[in-house]
Parts: sequence; structure tokens; C-alpha cells
Amino acid sequence: MIQRLTARAQKRAFTLPQLFTSAVAASTLLLALAASAQAQTPTNTTGLRTEQVTAGLSNPWGMAFLPGGRMIVTERPGRMRVVEPDGKLSAPLTGLPPVTAAGQGGLLDVITDREFASNRTIYFCFNEPGTGDASNIWGTALARAQLSADNRGLENVRVIWRMAKKTSARHHFGCRIVEAADGTLYMGTGDRGAQDRSQDMSDTAGKMIRVNKDGSIPKDNPFLARTGVPGEIFSAGHRNIQGAAINPADGKLWAHEHGPQGGDELNLVEAGKNYGWPTITYGRQYVTGLRIGEGTEKAGMEQPVKMWGPTSIAPSGLAFLTSDRYGAQWKGSAFVGALRERAVMRIQLNGNKIVSEEVILKDANERIRDVRQGPDGLLYVLADDADNGRVLRILPR
Repeated sequence: MIQRLTARAQKRAFTLPQLFTSAVAASTLLLALAASAQAQTPTNTTGLRTEQVTAGLSNPWGMAFLPGGRMIVTERPGRMRVVEPDGKLSAPLTGLPPVTAAGQGGLLDVITDREFASNRTIYFCFNEPGTGDASNIWGTALARAQLSADNRGLENVRVIWRMAKKTSARHHFGCRIVEAADGTLYMGTGDRGAQDRSQDMSDTAGKMIRVNKDGSIPKDNPFLARTGVPGEIFSAGHRNIQGAAINPADGKLWAHEHGPQGGDELNLVEAGKNYGWPTITYGRQYVTGLRIGEGTEKAGMEQPVKMWGPTSIAPSGLAFLTSDRYGAQWKGSAFVGALRERAVMRIQLNGNKIVSEEVILKDANERIRDVRQGPDGLLYVLADDADNGRVLRILPR
């Protein structure tokens, strides 16, 4: 528990009331306690090699692997491209629905259907424009489509889920997609910059949603019978989910989310549970450093398995390694991309508990937006840059 009692060390000089000074002093004490309680201290692993697969992308956000050594990559400004085995980028695919690139929103995650080889189906999420009036500007949507046989465009595009309450907010869109073993789709959403939406059970913001591939609601969803609650909600109390994956060792769903300063979380996400935001959090207000919500725990709300602090790493992308390409020690580990930390975090698990954590790829000095395991058993990452975003392959030592 003490592991989570943390806040970001202040790097600015403030002229604020004594209340703020006291809060910072208290936070400093908590940081010292948290540091002494850490059973596993992250280590910085240097010397890993990366190999560039392709470059010249604009804010790449999600990637998925295709047969024949190809991959499909999204660019947040609203483009989707196919990367050839030699790294050549295709022209932007045709057939995408209208996408609004605003703030953190745009064209975001993409995955291929488990049966892509036979059905050529993909799923992607994006910032969908609304009617344009002040109460219905844009919001997160999930679509399915088929990639054309010539890999040049999308066909039979259909939005299968959309956020009903759209706003003009420019951040916290969430948007990571996972296909479960039973064929259902999970997608994390963000609170859209209005933190109280995460606890509003009539609203799909700040939730993990679960739908069938046609957009219908699975009959075993936890809130299906509750009046006034959208049936697609699987879990609540999330701030901004940008990493999600099924652990193939046990089939459990994991997700991480951006917290406020010092409050990034890794959670084991289970049906019907509430993960607390903004009622409980170990993060702090960005400017004042003051506490958010009611405290750090409350009955009926879940604690994270892992919290990053005192400095946020800004996690994005999550993958479990099933191959032995990097040796036995890495097999089964979770890998988390980090935008602010400009690295990848390797997390070794024993069941639902963290055994150790290390920082890898720090030398590359790249904002890591996504992490995936390729068909070759190697790890691939997206380096987020507006002018020269790249796909990198991590090579074994």
C-alpha cells in the first residue's frame, strides 16, 4: 500500500499560500516512506539494440501485424498505412470514416481479427465528429472494416460502438482495443477531461467497455440488468486507458491508465469493478500538488497492482511476451511503453503480483506510444513523433 503513497517532486518555484507548502512537505515525507517500502527498484537496462523498420510517420498510435511480414499502422492525424516487409510505406488507405484530429484525439488504435487470414477484418477506434453543436462535438468510436485484397483501402466500414455523450474536450480519449478468447472486444475510454464522468454510471466515459464484434452487448456483461447503466460497461473509475492486453498465461485482462502527476496505474481489470478515479487516487493536482478526491482508498473501489510515482511515466501500449526470443527470463513478462519516461518498462509477474520491474530502451530516447509482439516473436514499438515517427524492432542481446 505504501508503494502508492507518492507525488511528483515539484520542479517549479511557486508563490502559493502556506497550505501548499505544508502539502508539499507532507508529500515529501510520503515519498521517503514509499521509497523505503519498495521491494523491487526499477533498474535501467542499457545495451539493447533496436532496428528501424520504417520511418516518416506522423504521430503513429497503433499497429497490427498482417500476413506476409506486413503491418498496418495508424497515424493520429487521420491516416492508416500498410508497412511492407522492406519498410516501404503505402499511401494512406482509402475508405476511412471522417476522423477529427484535435488535441490527443484522432485515428488511434487498430487490431486485426483473430481470423484475419480468412476474413481480412480489422477493428480501429478514432475521434468521431458529432453534429457540431456545443454539446455534440466529437467522441471516441469503435469501427470494423475489411482490408481490401490489394491492401490499398478499407471496405464495408461500420461503426459498431460510439460514445453517446460527445464534447469539445481535446484530451483523454482512451482507445486501446483487445480481442478476448471468446471473440468479444474490450476497449478502454477516457474521462474526456471531465473527471466526474468516470463515476457516472449512465455515461461510458472513463470505462472499460465490452461488446461483440457486431457491436451487440454480450449477455454476461456485469451491468446489463441495471436500469440506467449502458450494458456495454465492463468496469468503471478509469481516467484514461491507453494500454490493454490479455495475459495469455491465464486469460486475464490487464490495463494501464494515465493518472494525474504521480498517479499512473496498472490494473487487473475484472467485471463490474470500480477502479476509483477520481474518488481515490495517489496522484496529485498538477499545479498545487494538492490531493484529489477523498483519499487513496475506499470500500468498494480497487487498488492498482502497480502505481508509477513520484513522477508519471505516461504509459501507452501494453504487451505480454510469449516467445523465448529474449531468453527465459523475459518470457511471460509484460511490456509497457512510456511517453514521458521515453522508455519501455519490463514487468515480471508471478500470477497477479509484480516480482520485478526494469527500464529498457532508455538509451533510444524515444516517446514510446505502443508495444506489440510480432509473429516472429520479437517486440516492436512505435516511436511517437509528429515529423518522423518510427516503427522499431527490439533485437535480442
